[in-house]
Amino acid sequence: MIENQEHLDQLEGNNKREKVENMFDSIAEKYDFLNHFLSFGIDYYWRNKVLKIIKSRKPESILDIATGTGDLAIVASKAKPKRIVGIDISQNMLNVGIDKVNKKGLNNLITLQQEDSEDLSFDDNTFDLAMVAFGVRNFENLEKGLSEIKRVLKDNGVLIVLEFSQPRNFPMKQMYGFYSNNILPTFGKIISNDASAYTYLPESVKRFPAFEEFTKIMDNVGYKNTSYESLTSGISSIYIGEK
Repeated sequence: MIENQEHLDQLEGNNKREKVENMFDSIAEKYDFLNHFLSFGIDYYWRNKVLKIIKSRKPESILDIATGTGDLAIVASKAKPKRIVGIDISQNMLNVGIDKVNKKGLNNLITLQQEDSEDLSFDDNTFDLAMVAFGVRNFENLEKGLSEIKRVLKDNGVLIVLEFSQPRNFPMKQMYGFYSNNILPTFGKIISNDASAYTYLPESVKRFPAFEEFTKIMDNVGYKNTSYESLTSGISSIYIGEK
């Protein structure tokens, strides 16, 4: 555990962006399999919950921050927007995503490109909706990242965040703690050959300001009508805020 803590401290120190980029570059080819395998497929259900919210907002333009291999962007295409842009710092993850988008014939709708979520190249008031799935805890500066997303949202645009959280109640709290500290890093290391990535994940979840703490940060950044919904006994949560 001390070794895990030291590793996370290093990641959250200087050059966190570069270290996170390198980490995800190294596991890109196995990322999708590991996501679905290690979550027992529950991640499909979580993304479909996000899709229902997207459909209710009827956005024409969507920005998917920390898109990874494009899973949420592909799901969001079912909401029939006119444009989806997915960004990520890991080019290897994007390369996997571009292949998936092309195979599904969605390349005219979805564009994936390398960008820093805390220094977006887009003009103010560009997108109707922004979304982040399992990416905000990797921001080097959380408030800066959220502010930058708000900048590129149109007035009354909405941000949807899907992120891991820690269950609060017995017995899920204890079961999740054992799984995330023991099973997840072990299988992640065996399958991906990268010990750091699946050690970093549970430790970063522990440090993430979830539930009311995160909506309070969104409030402080200037989002309106913030709310959250806990999913699967608190293993993940969906956060919503409007510009």
